[in-house]
Amino acid sequence: MIPQGRRGRAARQSAPVARTINYTQLRNPFTPQSVFSDDEVAGLHDTACKVLEELGMSVLLPEARAIYAAGGCKVVEDMVFIGRDVVAEALRTAPSGTRLRAPNPAREVEYRQGSLIFTAAGGCPNVSDRVRGRQAGSLATYRDAIRLCQSFDVIHKMPAAPEPQDVPLHLRHLKVTEAQMTLGDKPLTVYARGQGQVEQSFDLIRTGLNLSQDDWTDGVWATTVINTNSPRRLDLPMARGIIDFARAGQMTIITPFCLAGAMAPVTVAGALVLQHAEALAGIVLAQLAKPGAPVSYGGFSSNVDMKSGSPAFGTPEHLKMQLGAGQLARHIGLPWRSAAGSAANMADAQGAHENIMGLWGATLAGATLVIHAAGWLEGGLTFGFEKFICDIEALQTIAELCVRPEADMDAMAYAAIAEVPPGGHFFAAAHTMERFDRAFYVPVVADLTNHGTWTAGGALSAQDRATAIWQRVVADHVPPPGSEEIAGRLAQRVADLTAQGGALPITD
Repeated sequence: MIPQGRRGRAARQSAPVARTINYTQLRNPFTPQSVFSDDEVAGLHDTACKVLEELGMSVLLPEARAIYAAGGCKVVEDMVFIGRDVVAEALRTAPSGTRLRAPNPAREVEYRQGSLIFTAAGGCPNVSDRVRGRQAGSLATYRDAIRLCQSFDVIHKMPAAPEPQDVPLHLRHLKVTEAQMTLGDKPLTVYARGQGQVEQSFDLIRTGLNLSQDDWTDGVWATTVINTNSPRRLDLPMARGIIDFARAGQMTIITPFCLAGAMAPVTVAGALVLQHAEALAGIVLAQLAKPGAPVSYGGFSSNVDMKSGSPAFGTPEHLKMQLGAGQLARHIGLPWRSAAGSAANMADAQGAHENIMGLWGATLAGATLVIHAAGWLEGGLTFGFEKFICDIEALQTIAELCVRPEADMDAMAYAAIAEVPPGGHFFAAAHTMERFDRAFYVPVVADLTNHGTWTAGGALSAQDRATAIWQRVVADHVPPPGSEEIAGRLAQRVADLTAQGGALPITD
């Protein structure tokens, strides 16, 4: 982790840096904000239930339709109509929280309302940095991204980006799971791309961590994001993933991606009704497959640029949908996932603005998990290494706000105020000298020097500084304790599954 602390000038530079902040277990310090009245939230939920009851969801997996039917839903060809009583029962059995296990117990996090969990960008097919340029993601760049995520405590969970395009699809799940477990020790991500891939990924987790069956069912060892195909469709791999994860006791994060004006109504309320209906449909399937299965509500809705049709992030509409999604999650009593992100093509002012606004929207909305919190570019097409480092600054700033400032008599500093005469300064005050090395947050990438010093140092931009930082972090990365043992247990199993042909994803 980048060291914390502020050193003083000249005479103070030899003082030890004593500031330490625990970024691994964050609790949201803010009262969740609202954008709708309580009556309006109830109306959104009621309308979403009406959508499920009267308009239905297209569900492409026959087994999923059979599960819905056995649970009391009306099924007509590929359309499933879910009654309010079925929704209510699913919300009754869905747990209000769960423990996300990790190879390192110190990295475990509680997934429930009030927790604040950050992950890096996920699902990006491309990768970009100022040294290698923009290219298709590879296993090498994926491993570098894992090293970055492991090195910053404010990233709480392993990513699934950039996608290693140089690994064949039938083997990719093996290599990314192996990389997460041998280069890091944080909670794990598994893509739901078919029963075979899911089962093999679970096998690797159990093998690598030497888990007994009791261990495997004690908390959640793997999560996956389930994206519905808006509007109102649940495709084969996503329905399959909900069932497989639920039956294995692992967590699905049901997340419609509703872009207002394209795959969702153009109004904030209309987009939220569709998002809520689709999320409820996924939650119902998980609970019908296995009552009590860990599940998360999810919302990743924003708007499109009506001139180009491209997705937009960090917009006022994006933030309003985040706030509304938080209200809906609290209405049904479940933890929930939001997301930041950026449509920018590089780590510039647009990229910073969009991501920071998305982070604030999610934080003020009370999101449990914020995905795409660092490194997301081009609306998710690219993982940016410099963007990741710049976004870490914003995440650590939010993390610092999770720590309440001291307000005892000593912190209120009456003696210091009395010591310094009018027009004086506090640099040499006893109160300052006792605290200067730990009083303030030290930036990761920001340069706080004056223009002359900045110019003499090469007039480096934030991107320039970020390049040097990620290169140093990747070069200095050391696999966590125990990783050699995990790698040893995984090596033969990965070889065996590879020899057997791995597993192909399923597609529509």
